[in-house]
Amino acid sequence: MNFIYFIKGSIRLIFKGSKTYYAWLLFLLILIVWGGLGYANQLRDGLITTHMRDSVSWAFYIGNFTFLVGVAAAAIMLVIPAYIYNWKPIKEIVIFGELLAVCAVIMCIAFIVVDIGNPLRFWHMLPVLGTMNFPYSMLSWDFFFLLAYLIINFVVVSHLLYSIFYKKEYRKKMVLTIVFISIPMAVGIHTVTAFLYNALPARPFWNSALLAPRFLASAFCSGPAILLILFQILRKMTHFEIKDEAIWRIAELMVYAMFIYLFFTIAELFKEFYSGTQHLLYWKYLLFGIGENKEIVPYSWLSISLGCLAFILFLIPKTRKNFVTLNIGAVAIYASVYVEKGIALIIPGFTPDVLGQIYVYTPSMTEIRTAAMIFSLGSLLFTFVVKIAIAIIFENYSIDSISFQKRGMNIQPET
Repeated sequence: MNFIYFIKGSIRLIFKGSKTYYAWLLFLLILIVWGGLGYANQLRDGLITTHMRDSVSWAFYIGNFTFLVGVAAAAIMLVIPAYIYNWKPIKEIVIFGELLAVCAVIMCIAFIVVDIGNPLRFWHMLPVLGTMNFPYSMLSWDFFFLLAYLIINFVVVSHLLYSIFYKKEYRKKMVLTIVFISIPMAVGIHTVTAFLYNALPARPFWNSALLAPRFLASAFCSGPAILLILFQILRKMTHFEIKDEAIWRIAELMVYAMFIYLFFTIAELFKEFYSGTQHLLYWKYLLFGIGENKEIVPYSWLSISLGCLAFILFLIPKTRKNFVTLNIGAVAIYASVYVEKGIALIIPGFTPDVLGQIYVYTPSMTEIRTAAMIFSLGSLLFTFVVKIAIAIIFENYSIDSISFQKRGMNIQPET
């Protein structure tokens, strides 16, 4: 019964806000409707409305899926210093990393649904109910890890907010146990996603043992970059308080991740270019183009340039602790990883195809609108849960602030 009142109290919060808040919600709803109408075309006519073909069968949807898996996994960048080392400045904000992970995983699942064409096929992804082809299908492994990670983060966040709402101590032993489980799960979701690519022997561009570590390193850059911007926005627009040292510590941790990512990438490039095998053809297409086909070369070098710029800005303490350059670096690394996952990872893996042909892929308007719908839905959900979390944690919104007595109710917090 108490949990029902917790849900009702939380729902009340999402309908309270300023004009700016409602304007943001209206903007997201417009994007959702615009994108939903585009997705309706795909449902009616099929995947032919996209620009995916036999030569490039994974594209914009799977690129966004891969990127968002990294965003979800990045929550452990806050979990480890908060719960394992009990560092208070980050412990106060770690819940927002977990909320971001929940929303990111939901968007990941949504991109799987739109990529498989008919959404009715999705029930085969569900354990027990569907035919997952487990353990032979790598996608079934990936979905299993994503689902488990979603449940773990949702349970932790819900329990913490529920405890604060009723002004009671959270179950520390239970939370710590689940948190310790979430750390290898976070590593697992992006590792298994990398194995999806590794498991295709006909695509030598992805047949690298460094792919999974590179995925993890890039994830620990892009996810925290979102949080750095988010924390500053919340600090200006709400009563949310966060110490500068927490922001700078997150930025410092990102430097290590960027260095590891750059090191792995350089090692991969050395191996390919020094050996000079036939597999080098895919890297040449990515970095220099093949003949007149240089469509993705600007994007690849843009990703590299933005990544290097962000690394320099975060590496130097003076620029890392200056909020102008810090934000430039955060936006740069986010854009770098997004371009790398959406274009520089997927397209060269299929180009040239197994027949040596080059199919020039660009996302169709249907794909763009569908992606906009999913990102807007995820942003709307994240807006709601962040608003609830801020009100409960920082604005003392609790069971005491809800007048049940007017309805003749006498609700007592759980013991």
